[in-house]
Amino acid sequence: MGFYAGIDGGGTKTRCVVGNESSVLATAVSGGCNIVRLGEVDAERSTARDSIHTAVRQACTAAKVSPQDLQAICLGAAGAARPDAAARLREFLGELNPKMEIEVVGDHVIALEAAFGSAPGVIAISGTGSVVYGRDGSGRIARAGGWGFAVSDEGSGQWIGRHAIAALLRARDEGEETALTALILEAWKLDNIESLVQHANGTPAPEFPRLFPMVVRAADDGDAIARELLEDAGTQLAALAGIVLRRVSPAPPYVPVAMTGSVFRQSAAVRRVFYNHLATSFPGIVLRNEFADPALGALARARRAGAKLK
Repeated sequence: MGFYAGIDGGGTKTRCVVGNESSVLATAVSGGCNIVRLGEVDAERSTARDSIHTAVRQACTAAKVSPQDLQAICLGAAGAARPDAAARLREFLGELNPKMEIEVVGDHVIALEAAFGSAPGVIAISGTGSVVYGRDGSGRIARAGGWGFAVSDEGSGQWIGRHAIAALLRARDEGEETALTALILEAWKLDNIESLVQHANGTPAPEFPRLFPMVVRAADDGDAIARELLEDAGTQLAALAGIVLRRVSPAPPYVPVAMTGSVFRQSAAVRRVFYNHLATSFPGIVLRNEFADPALGALARARRAGAKLK
């Protein structure tokens, strides 16, 4: 019997699933493996390596196998399409077992696999970052967004956190009150607005995605500014999905759409606005209620790679 592993490498957590040909045997979660700057920053490179090794080893231990028993492994992560980042990730995985088949792909590839297998569809991802990726019935693909925190990733946890700072400062300028101020000061363990401004403009940039739960909390408590932020995030994500849909499914019947990522999972407001915009622009479109599990998509790809070796 063969053993395989799939890894969803996110900005805040790395999730590894170990299985055999037909069953999932164990799952483990470790810290994030942000590889966007992997070739440039030694500390981030070391953190990514440690997170990947920890997740794989813990999942293997729980499954009562060794990394040496793995026939194939697939890792999907944002930024993995870059040759330098992919090469480094392959190196990290090869340290665990140099004999196994290794595949490194973008996080959008394993998410689409998890949602639709080889069938046509569109997957919208919004977690630490964001991207939308789709495929039509002939295999033609399209993507939108996902070009990095500084210039893209609309509607993501990073985007929401950064815009939350801008929104509370604008509210302060206009003499308005928002619950975001106290919640964000608490989340970042700061005492006043002056220190918040300094921290938000610091180098390296602070952890803006940590503020997303504060925005959800404020919105749930009725804060209008927080609600507007989440609605704007849903609108931005729907716009990205619309770009992809028009390329892979320009006329009805439209291919279905699925979601994954912490922003979609944790915010009903983002999901509602996302769906309403798509339903208006693409009448009759099907939005799947269940969330795709990218790690299972990576496991499926690892199984296929292992089967080719037999």
